[in-house]
Amino acid sequence: MQATAINPSDGIYPATDYVHAMEVRGAARTLYVAGTMGLDPGGRPAATLETQLDLVWANIRHILAAADMTVDNIVRVTSYLRDAAYVGANQRARIAALGGRRVPTTAIVVGTLDPGWLVEIEVIAAA
Repeated sequence: MQATAINPSDGIYPATDYVHAMEVRGAARTLYVAGTMGLDPGGRPAATLETQLDLVWANIRHILAAADMTVDNIVRVTSYLRDAAYVGANQRARIAALGGRRVPTTAIVVGTLDPGWLVEIEVIAAA
């Protein structure tokens, strides 16, 4: 599989810690991961945003491993945040989880079904 960042700079606003698009060629498999939350194995949300973000990314790594993939296979990230104030922490967690690799990403501020759920992240991975 070959993943190529498409990041034009003329006539469009600059991408910062993400890329505008990702072209994927030769992928034999695509994995669509449902919104994943910062819940522990017992289904309980962590008390803080940072701990929820750690759990979200740990949970995503577990899901990817079950499909014989890693975070290196992620080609798209969408974050659903309970509060706009969470953007910076979410951005730092994503950058750390992906080892600085930039992919197309979107963050959306939403109401969650449970007030204890502070963040939910879905990814698309390809191999």
